[in-house]
Amino acid sequence: MDLGLDRSELDACVSCGLCLPYCPTYRVTGADIYSPRGRIALMRAVQEGGAPLTDEVVDSFETCVQCRGCEPACPSGVPFGHLIESTRESLVEHGHRPPLRLRVALHALGHHSLLLAGSSGIAVAQRLHLVPKGLPLPAKLPVRRSRLDASGDDVYLFTGCVMDAWQRDVHAAVKRVIEACGFGVSPTGGDAACCGALHQHAGLGDDARAQAQRVVDSLGDTKVVLVDSAGCGAAMKDYGRLLGTAEARAFSERVFDVHEFVAGHVDGLPGVEPLDLRVAVQDPCHLRHVQKAHMAVRSVLKPFVREIVELDDEGLCCGAGGAYSVVQPELSHLIRDRKTAAVEEVAADVVVSANPGCLLYMRQAGVVVAHPMELVARALDA
Repeated sequence: MDLGLDRSELDACVSCGLCLPYCPTYRVTGADIYSPRGRIALMRAVQEGGAPLTDEVVDSFETCVQCRGCEPACPSGVPFGHLIESTRESLVEHGHRPPLRLRVALHALGHHSLLLAGSSGIAVAQRLHLVPKGLPLPAKLPVRRSRLDASGDDVYLFTGCVMDAWQRDVHAAVKRVIEACGFGVSPTGGDAACCGALHQHAGLGDDARAQAQRVVDSLGDTKVVLVDSAGCGAAMKDYGRLLGTAEARAFSERVFDVHEFVAGHVDGLPGVEPLDLRVAVQDPCHLRHVQKAHMAVRSVLKPFVREIVELDDEGLCCGAGGAYSVVQPELSHLIRDRKTAAVEEVAADVVVSANPGCLLYMRQAGVVVAHPMELVARALDA
């Protein structure tokens, strides 16, 4: 069966195994079928050897977190992210679709008003104790959200879908910091409702491309686009490859993680008393492995907190993986247990993470966690 994979990308893997320590599913199972080289071997077997798509083969592909931690470790530069995305899309085309509940949820992400109204309805149900415990939701969803009004048109702030519904307070903190750097901010709102990253990870390629094109069309001028969600930023920087157009490539060149941008202007921020906090940094996979912009978080935070400490886990995934914790809860929890153990070792006052999924997922495990820009905004306001 043709998985639509580039032969040269497949052949780049020499099965050396240097990726194994950086693969979260291999680390918690010890099984090669759950490693990058094992998955690539199965891709070859299916595409070139005519191997059938057995349940075991499909499970190997569907249990990948898509953290891409294997890519920086690979001496051959295997683009595993592209390989697994194409494979997952081919699985969908051959009838192996994501669960219905996930497809319904992903469909709602592109309808911003519906998403906000539905989220508010769930928030009311939470207050009435009608929402079952254990669902992957914030402990207290907001019923209402403060407005994010434009303060100028120097830069866009991409507000997205779930983050705008559940964590608009983070957007407000980011907006506060960008304005303190001297820039007027234009929040994108519902016109650019969703970046399509979750659709792409689920193998819903047509939906991902439709969402991406909508974002490109909505923000089609020359302003810088700042993103405070690592997963969204990584997806938007890859629009050129996803859509394959010059317009999309030009758009991607305008996209920056907000920490990248603020790091270049941090000297212009007011001098303030640092917060008396020992802060541990958790690097979201798509900020560290894909955007390679994780050091900017440290540069931005350094003037505003007493101490920054590193987790001794070489940036291993937290297990959130977009919707991964919903569709693969057992593996996801095992991966998160390794992360929380690393957090406990450093005895930090707070952990910061620049991705909403990571933030919420670790918070569900009892970790005190915040977005880095929330601490910077708190210091500025103090």
